[in-house]
Amino acid sequence: MGSVKVAVFAYHDVGYECLKVLIDSKEETVTVVTHEDDPKEEIWFQSVAELARQHHLPVYTPSSPNTPGFIDLIRKLAPDLILSFYYRRILSRELLAIPRLGGINLHGSLLPKYRGRSPVNWVLVNGESETGVTLHYMVEKADAGDIIAQRRVLIDREDTALSLFRKMTVAAAKLLKETYPLIKAGTAPRTPQDSQSASTFGGRRPEDGKITWESPAFSIYNLIRAVTHPYPGAFTFHNGRKLYVWGAALNHRSSTVNKGIPGTIEAVEKGRGMFVSTEEGSLLVTRVQFEGEEEVPADLLTERYKIPVGARLGR
Repeated sequence: MGSVKVAVFAYHDVGYECLKVLIDSKEETVTVVTHEDDPKEEIWFQSVAELARQHHLPVYTPSSPNTPGFIDLIRKLAPDLILSFYYRRILSRELLAIPRLGGINLHGSLLPKYRGRSPVNWVLVNGESETGVTLHYMVEKADAGDIIAQRRVLIDREDTALSLFRKMTVAAAKLLKETYPLIKAGTAPRTPQDSQSASTFGGRRPEDGKITWESPAFSIYNLIRAVTHPYPGAFTFHNGRKLYVWGAALNHRSSTVNKGIPGTIEAVEKGRGMFVSTEEGSLLVTRVQFEGEEEVPADLLTERYKIPVGARLGR
């Protein structure tokens, strides 16, 4: 099999681990295109740019990869293949037309479900029991191209976005390693997506973490684990102060105080947390943080601020 020149567009842990697969396989990577880290974003993941520079690969961080000047640069590098791993910009038709083997993206869901941004967070918000990663050909519409291969990832009830993302990162690297020989040979399968069964979700904003206590306990629990550290967090209010909820657990305790009024603190147990009523069942809140203060166990917060049983959250 002849040499194949690859242009890699990558970011985040998935980008890092997939680039590492190519480096370890001694593939000819002609450039690595990534993003400048956003100072407003918590950078908890590995640096694609740093990995590339360690291996003396040319690195570019254009604000847009679709400008005429940057497209000319890629054209001069003449890659046979473009690979995209968690790169955050859509590549133009003109850019995708350059490589003879096309452009291939790795997406963090089992397409056609969960197209779009933040799929790891959304599958948890929606209480899914499995997700996965998909390698697919790129077209101008995001995440809509023909599927090459997929790898399933089971979601545990205790998974948070971080633990699930780590599972996805491992699955992504394995899928690339297994599939790359076919991609390189130009014999990778192409299965058109069923657009009728597609679902698309947008990016999540910090304000989307607001807890609605008039929801079932299971739904609130899913929101909390979907946006807990290192994401912005789920939150509620107490006496007008913003209260982050970083940890919670489902339980089968029946309501005892103000039964049926969502957001009511039903009980506090030392070493466990506070039980809060919801539209359906109660939720054990374990770790909390008033905005601007330290994160503490929920039972300690109620003791420190003399928050009584029967108090209501969310107001």
